[in-house]
Amino acid sequence: MLDIGAGTGALSGALRGVEARVVAVELDPVLVDRLRSRFPGMEIWMGDALRMPLPREPFKVVANLPFDGATAIMRRLLDPTTQLLTADVILEWHAAAKRAAVWPSTQLSTHWGAWFELSVERRLPRCVFAPQPSVDAGVLRAVRRAEPLVSPAEARKYGAFLARAYREGPRAVVPWFLLKRYEAELGFDRRGAARDLDARQWAELFERVANRRAGGRRLERAKPL
Repeated sequence: MLDIGAGTGALSGALRGVEARVVAVELDPVLVDRLRSRFPGMEIWMGDALRMPLPREPFKVVANLPFDGATAIMRRLLDPTTQLLTADVILEWHAAAKRAAVWPSTQLSTHWGAWFELSVERRLPRCVFAPQPSVDAGVLRAVRRAEPLVSPAEARKYGAFLARAYREGPRAVVPWFLLKRYEAELGFDRRGAARDLDARQWAELFERVANRRAGGRRLERAKPL
């Protein structure tokens, strides 16, 4: 279990009783020395969460992430190729609520939602922090899906598919007749914007469009000379 951005060890200390190998990760060398003095039996890694190697075995994360760098760290953790099982991270409140919202969806939360279920577990008022930030916070929980909505091998293609859909609209990636065909079955408005579809709906559309294209290529190769 990783405590990323361990700081003075508030979360690391609380994790000592869990039945897991706890690792505190901190970039500041002064804080690293303090952590080593405070928790002599704990593993302490000094490094940047954006560059350090992530565990090769399944792991969990509990972290109070820096508000201005949280998205970049979350991008790395929620990459489907990692071995992350769960993450409970403290984010600025609006960021936590935005990532867990069913509607309106965002390109990033829809992409993460193919492999992780996202939810806001609780709100944390700014007064519980020291030093006190200027905004409230929330605990965002990410749990790896037992069955992914999209194969991890298709992550890059799916990311490009969503990027175009959120930039140009659903009709840029799904033909109109297919939107009409799947509207009632998948439960969305074919005239809606990309943000009006959730992670499951986008994943299903991606799979159906991909399968249709693959079927067309097979038919093309099967044509007699």
